[in-house]
Amino acid sequence: MTTAAYSVEIKDMGGFSAHELYALLKLRVDVFVVEQNCPYPELDGKDDQALHLMLNSGEEIIAAARIFPPHDEKPAKIGRVVVSPDHRGERLGDALMREALKACAERFPGTAVFLSAQSHLQKFYGSFGFKPVSDEYLEDGIPHVDMLKTA
Repeated sequence: MTTAAYSVEIKDMGGFSAHELYALLKLRVDVFVVEQNCPYPELDGKDDQALHLMLNSGEEIIAAARIFPPHDEKPAKIGRVVVSPDHRGERLGDALMREALKACAERFPGTAVFLSAQSHLQKFYGSFGFKPVSDEYLEDGIPHVDMLKTA
């Protein structure tokens, strides 16, 4: 297993060039829709409300996640956690979650963080302090569980 060298970037939608946005959306569609064989509305109208955390290797986005600020007494939320298939096995999921939690702590101090996890990833997210807060449910045909990391 190799460890990728990467840079960390956080942008809102206004900070993307057309090329960068295309690359991010292509990565998410390639993994969530094509690889996971899950036809669902990837373009959900929420990207403009999120911060986009990306791990980059040169010009390539190798991992990404969305971060939503807390609102209406709801916690911050991490979603659309994705690692490029070409970079699996490089511990980028760990790096991505560390960076996402760091960004949440810096931007929203003292706030809990929520995520909807694919059920088979409960142990992974649990290693970052997330605990299940729902029963298992199907989302787009894939078993999920809601998880929360308290402040």
